[in-house]
Amino acid sequence: MKLTLKRIGIDAYRENIAFLDHDELKKFSVGLHPMDRVEVSANDRKVLAVLNVAEGTTVPSGSIGLSDSAFAKLGVESGTTVDVRPADPPKSLEQLRRKISGAHLLPQDFVNIVDDIVEGRYSKVELTAFVVAATMNPLNDDEVYSLTSAMIDRGEQLHFNGSIIADKHSIGGVPGNRTTPIVVSIAAASGLIIPNTSSRSVTSPSGTADTVETLMNVELPVKRIKELAASEKGCLVWGGALNLAPADDLIIQVEHPLSIDSESFMIASILAKKKAAGATHVLLDVPTGSGSKAETAERAVGLEQRFRQIGARLGLNIQVMITDGSQPIGNGVGPVLEAKDVLKVLRNESDAPTDLKERSLYLSGELLEFTGRAPPGRGRNRAENLLQSGEAYEKFERIRNLQGRKELIALGTHVKEICARRSGRVNAVRNRIITRTAKLAGAPRNPGAGIYLLKHVGDSVDDGELLLRIHSESEEALLFAVTYWEEHAQGIEIV
Repeated sequence: MKLTLKRIGIDAYRENIAFLDHDELKKFSVGLHPMDRVEVSANDRKVLAVLNVAEGTTVPSGSIGLSDSAFAKLGVESGTTVDVRPADPPKSLEQLRRKISGAHLLPQDFVNIVDDIVEGRYSKVELTAFVVAATMNPLNDDEVYSLTSAMIDRGEQLHFNGSIIADKHSIGGVPGNRTTPIVVSIAAASGLIIPNTSSRSVTSPSGTADTVETLMNVELPVKRIKELAASEKGCLVWGGALNLAPADDLIIQVEHPLSIDSESFMIASILAKKKAAGATHVLLDVPTGSGSKAETAERAVGLEQRFRQIGARLGLNIQVMITDGSQPIGNGVGPVLEAKDVLKVLRNESDAPTDLKERSLYLSGELLEFTGRAPPGRGRNRAENLLQSGEAYEKFERIRNLQGRKELIALGTHVKEICARRSGRVNAVRNRIITRTAKLAGAPRNPGAGIYLLKHVGDSVDDGELLLRIHSESEEALLFAVTYWEEHAQGIEIV
């Protein structure tokens, strides 16, 4: 059926949705129903979308509306005549059913599934079924390798000149753990090629890309990334702008609302993105402790073994560092607050958070030894010299200027100070409560929102002493955050 395309102006968060007028839908003789998938095509381009019904004047008779993401993917102007037909069912439904029943899948099965995911043939129902099935019936190492390979092959891949291309990644779960910009600056200052591709927040108050974006542009074309790698040895960019392993981004969209934290998907996600970004050597930070993704040492060691083994099959050299993830790192939680911490460390300021500095130096030293930029046992000293001499900060500033410098915006002006209700010593600072409070305050969508921590585990506290400040850009968001904190006052436990 030929219809006129209309841009509806609805942000469905990367979900492709088509809108038909109720009466228009009745004209279809093929039995289309709401929530069916349709194929919309024009000028040899097509997009698959889930059909929704609109009434009134939203979608005029003879037209079909598309959500923002679907409109962008189709890539034609509003008013264009498009062809609309029922979409073919996913080719991999049989493999999906087998995984639901608990079967182990073969490499070609994952190729078919990933192809259907990327092409948009999976609705949220099928995609959710795949994620749940692979979580309830965990993928073995062969399956994770097959899934990772399929994810890599179905997206863009970067290639750099050099036998060693490094990168660094933390598996997450610890608020404020913003070591990557510091590690990249130190490594690049040493001469190591480290074009870092980072992610935005999935469940945290800020991803590395969210924090770095408050200081510089993080959405760069591939050509510019290669130029930075050649001239400055490093960059700090958002991997999501590069179409690296695109199936991963779609899977994450399902994992997030379900609060699913599948080990298999996490390994596939990280390794696929790093391999596709051109890395040969990857340093992985695996924080362990209450509230982190690897809550026990046993799980952390298990993750280390799986990362190493599967990474080796992909041609990646993996170094896993198991670190303390029992409490937030640094003082700031939220994009601007974390950026301030990063700058303090790089500038060697006297009030720089000690824990963030020490962890960054530890990881940098290990990376320099791992990649041969420092002799065994000398990496930490080499990293510290590069930081204290100002070379790391100079490198960061050059990268910042070349990527497109930004100046930090002001912190949220709506502030609530949280004070201790007793004297004692801080026994715990709970990651999940800090994270939830900062997100309710508006982070990371509002970069100036978040939490500034003044106390960490082991610090002494007097009754009435300031523990933290909650920053928000609106009174309403601040109220949500404060209410949640008051209902979870054990976020900072004092004994």
